[in-house]
Amino acid sequence: MAVSSTVPLSTRDDLSLAYTPGVALVCEAIAAQPELVHKYTWVGHTVAVVTDGTAVLGLGDIGPKAALPVMEGKAILFKGFGGVDAVPICLDTKDTEEIIRTVKALAPGFGGINLEDISAPRCFEIEQRLIEELDIPVFHDDQHGTAVVVLAALKNASHVLDRKLVDLRIVVSGAGAAGVAVTKILLAAGVGDIVVVDSKGIVHSGRSDLNSVKASLADITNPGGRTGDIGVALAGADVLIGVSGGTIAEEHVALMAPGAMIFALANPTPEVHPDIARKYAAIVATGRSDYPNQINNVLAFPGIFRGALDAGATRITEGMKIAAATAIAEVVSGELSPEAIVPSALDPRVAPAVAAAVADTAVREGVIRAR
Repeated sequence: MAVSSTVPLSTRDDLSLAYTPGVALVCEAIAAQPELVHKYTWVGHTVAVVTDGTAVLGLGDIGPKAALPVMEGKAILFKGFGGVDAVPICLDTKDTEEIIRTVKALAPGFGGINLEDISAPRCFEIEQRLIEELDIPVFHDDQHGTAVVVLAALKNASHVLDRKLVDLRIVVSGAGAAGVAVTKILLAAGVGDIVVVDSKGIVHSGRSDLNSVKASLADITNPGGRTGDIGVALAGADVLIGVSGGTIAEEHVALMAPGAMIFALANPTPEVHPDIARKYAAIVATGRSDYPNQINNVLAFPGIFRGALDAGATRITEGMKIAAATAIAEVVSGELSPEAIVPSALDPRVAPAVAAAVADTAVREGVIRAR
């Protein structure tokens, strides 16, 4: 990565405009009218990619220095796909309050905050507090980027199989950051029957070992009151969404309903190997690029932030996320097959479509700065 200027520095006049004395005029204008910072500085097209290095890829808690390459890679994807400039910021603290204070202190220099690879359940409080306490978009991509692309894939997979979201019985394996967000966006999109499973079995209100996040999840899922292990959950299920990093036995997968859908998204090793999944499912997706139907967050976050910044959004709403998912799905609506339910991560049509849908929704919902 590198930082480059958008203006020339070849003459004395160039220098006087880029820095003193010309820059003082901009400072005075912003001091008099703070909203001009979005127009006259990089704030209008720049986000901070923030991590504490506690949940990096499948590597876990590897610390802020080791997390930096991932944050740099994320920044490159922001620029390459969404035209959004991004700055990687790796914080040497795991303290929730310190992370919140630090991000708030950094926020005036950015148009948005992309939280990345922060472990659950801390990530939920950090994101929610920052959403409430800042007036710029805050988005934890491990949660919502995954959820948006899962919804897009499920919309198209259901269309291929002539199914309706409202009729599906879905099992989400994993109750961490991604599992919670996937569950919530699917409920918002109209799915009525979702069972969430963690390492100890089905998440239900009768369990005494649930943290506050899982207890809230229990209140809005599992309408049939199921209890037991993942085998009980999968019996007769139409969809399995794996976001756990664990392994699901073939004998349990075999219990699913005919014509099932399996999205095994753990990287680098899916919860169910695609060869096994194909024995029992009509459509199989993974998080990997070497199998068909890659559910990749890069389909979502560049366009989401591009649209939010273009609209002057102050937050990213559930409606904006659903609009992003719909836009992703519609990019390939005329090209669908069981082996192609989402666009390629390299499809140049995706980010502009997502940006337009997100910006339109932000304006319609009125979550934009006064201009």
